[in-house]
Amino acid sequence: MPERTRYPSDLTDEQWALIEPFVGAVGGGPKEQVHPRREVVNAILYVTRTGVQWRFLPHDLPDWQSVYHYFRLWKKDGTWKRVHDALRGKVRQAQGRGYEPTAGIMDSQSVKASEEADSRGYDAGKQVKGRKRHLLVDVLGLVLVAWVTTADVQDRDAAAGAVLPRASEDFPSLNKVWADAGYQGPVVADAAKQAGLEVEIVRRAEEDTGFVVQKRRWVVERTNAWLTRHRRLARDYERHEHSSETFIHIAMTGLMLRRLA
Repeated sequence: MPERTRYPSDLTDEQWALIEPFVGAVGGGPKEQVHPRREVVNAILYVTRTGVQWRFLPHDLPDWQSVYHYFRLWKKDGTWKRVHDALRGKVRQAQGRGYEPTAGIMDSQSVKASEEADSRGYDAGKQVKGRKRHLLVDVLGLVLVAWVTTADVQDRDAAAGAVLPRASEDFPSLNKVWADAGYQGPVVADAAKQAGLEVEIVRRAEEDTGFVVQKRRWVVERTNAWLTRHRRLARDYERHEHSSETFIHIAMTGLMLRRLA
């Protein structure tokens, strides 16, 4: 490892040991031996946390071309998602839960998107032009399914078209999902029945006024807050929706590594 001043987002030895098996194998083209793999991961975590553009990476980190090369490579081959999913199971076990979830909470978050985004839409309810992050998290707030669309996609359509089918396929142990009133209706009910899931709508009490923490729903709201603490996710700066999903997995990977080591 090169000697330099450590950044707060850098991996510790214990954290690197957890993800090295996923990213340490030889492969990936001529840039393979130019920089230590750990430094490449440190640079990607730095981009995620600070929101810096690739070309503005500090000079004591690997050159931006190499870092972006690995970001794209690991995005396309699913490495970041494999790392994320493996760490989620470890965190669940460390918290006394089973490796696989049995229940989850579903919600969405609309964020502004940059002009370079190849897809944008308008969320009339939130008055946001950009993209929408559809999340399904477990009871600890760890991400199970992340799907990014244009902001004009309705929550119920996203749930029926992608979130619930993916959840059923990836997590056979899952049997119950809590959601807000935006997911009520036959579209989600039919999709849930087909996926073998029970969706319970958590409604605001009639006497509630102003901001009130809602049962179960606060868990996914907290996850949204975790994500937006990463400046790369404060808005959607990515050209492609798949890149946005990958940064969600990277941000959660950093969070889970801090919990484990």
